[in-house]
Amino acid sequence: MTEKLNEAEKRYEEISGKLSDPETVADQEQYRKLMKEYKSLTPLVEKFREYKKARSDLSEAKEMLSAGGSDRELREMAQLQYDESEALIAKYTEELKIMLLPKDPDDDRSVIIEIRAGVGGEEAALFANSLYRMYTMYAQSKGWKTEVIDSNPTELGGFKEISFSVEGEGVYAKLKYESGAHRVQRVPETEAQGRIQTSAVTVAVLPEPEAVDVEINPADLEYQTYRSSGAGGQHINKTESAIRIIHKPTGTIVECQEERSQYKNKDKAMKMLYTKLYEAKLNEQTGKRAAERKIQVGSGDRSERIRTYNFPQSRVTDHRIGLTLYKLEQFMNGACDEVFEALAIADTAAKLAGSQD
Repeated sequence: MTEKLNEAEKRYEEISGKLSDPETVADQEQYRKLMKEYKSLTPLVEKFREYKKARSDLSEAKEMLSAGGSDRELREMAQLQYDESEALIAKYTEELKIMLLPKDPDDDRSVIIEIRAGVGGEEAALFANSLYRMYTMYAQSKGWKTEVIDSNPTELGGFKEISFSVEGEGVYAKLKYESGAHRVQRVPETEAQGRIQTSAVTVAVLPEPEAVDVEINPADLEYQTYRSSGAGGQHINKTESAIRIIHKPTGTIVECQEERSQYKNKDKAMKMLYTKLYEAKLNEQTGKRAAERKIQVGSGDRSERIRTYNFPQSRVTDHRIGLTLYKLEQFMNGACDEVFEALAIADTAAKLAGSQD
C-alpha cells in the first residue's frame, strides 16, 4: 500500500509542477486533463500526508517513552501522543485502503435514464411518472441539469416510457445503483374498493460516453421521420419533426419527438444512440463490471426487483442491502441520499472484502 501511495504523491507533485508551466497552461486540452487528474489525486495525497504525520508523531512518542526520565507529566504527555497517533494510524490506514480501491471509470459521467412501465397497466405508467419526478427533484437538489429526450405519455398523466438526461459532476456515481425493477404497492386512484395493487417499473441508468468512446459510421445509420404524437396517439405536430434512427449493424433503434425542430430531435437521438452503443460495449466486459459493481443487479438487469415502495405503510425498502425507511413521502420528493449513500457504502465494503480475499 505504501508503495502505491508514494507513487501517487510523486505523480501529484509532478502534475503540480506542470500546472504552473506556461506551456501547459497554453495547451488548454492538456491543462484540463492534468487538472482533472490533480483534483482526483488531491484527497488521497492529503490523507497520505496525514497518515505520515501520525507515523512521525508515533515515532517521536516512542522515543520520549523509551528515554524514560523522572518527569511524570512529560511521560503522561508522551503516552497520550502515542495512543492518539496509534488510533489515527489505524483510522487513516482503513480510509486509505478504501481510497485506493479501483474507481469506476464512468463515475464522473452524466447519464441517460430510461424508465419503462411494466406490470400494472395505467398504475405502472403513473408510477413511472412518479419516479421521473423523484429523480428530477433529486437532480435539482444537486444542481444538476435534466432534459427529456423521448417520452410516451398516457392520457391519465403517466408514462409508458420516458428517457431523459442528467448532466452534472459525479452523476453516475450517485445514480448507477438505480438500474433494475422498482415495485410499487398502493391503492390506485381508479380503484373503488380500496384494494392495494402491486405494479412494476424498470429503470436503466446509462453512462454517457465521450466522443472517443464509440465510433459510428454514418453509412450504418438509417433515418426515419414521423409526426410527433401525444397521449392516446393524438398528433400534436403536423410536420414530421420526430426522428427515428436505426443502427443497422446492431439493430439498435432510438427515437426522439420532444422538440418541434427535427434537427434538435436528431441531435438528442444521436446522443441516445451513442449511449446505447457504449452500454453494449461495456456489457461485453460483463465479468469485470459485475465484479466491480457488487451491489448493482448484475450489470443492470432490469428483471430483478431492487426496491419496493409501499405507500400504505409509507415504506421504502432496498432489497439489495436490506434497508427499510419509513420516509416514503420524503424519498419520493427527492430526499434520496440516505438510500443512495448506503448503497455506495455497501458496494465499497463488498469491494474492500473482495480485495482482501
